[in-house]
Amino acid sequence: MSVTRIASRYAKSLMDLALEQGTLDRILADVNSLKDSMSNRDLFLMLKSPIINAGKKKDILKAIFGASFDPSTMTFMDIVVGKGRESILPEIADEFLELYRQHKNITNVKVTSAQPLSEDALNKIKSKLTASDLTTSEVEIETSVDPSLIGGFVIEIGDKLYDSSVAHKLNLARKEFTNN
Repeated sequence: MSVTRIASRYAKSLMDLALEQGTLDRILADVNSLKDSMSNRDLFLMLKSPIINAGKKKDILKAIFGASFDPSTMTFMDIVVGKGRESILPEIADEFLELYRQHKNITNVKVTSAQPLSEDALNKIKSKLTASDLTTSEVEIETSVDPSLIGGFVIEIGDKLYDSSVAHKLNLARKEFTNN
């Protein structure tokens, strides 16, 4: 079974638990915190390590997150570690966030530009996307910078890609001239 399918099942279980207990916002905060913590190389490697036993991993997670996380989140992480799935906690967090967006009807949009976009430009993009049929009424934008685009931007909405970058237009022009 693929990592994504396994992570999706665990994330769905956590989502169902959060909805049942009415703690969705609290558990969302925990998952975001966990996801941010995974950028710490030592924590990431500890979770991936087959040498460190499950009990020790549970103790470490409890020491790091026990005081600030919801008890349901801690119990969930204990189960994940007990089942030997702690190495996919980052994937579980990603899947949970996707389920949350679906539940709240939020469209996640990735905007990559050649240079950082101003707040005004982001607001204009957001309002255009909200007015279109491509997104729901609520849009969450993730931004990144890729200087190789030269200018313009690329928008990703789900599996759709809208490329209005200068690099893309130059490639199209290059293909046009080489085909003639």
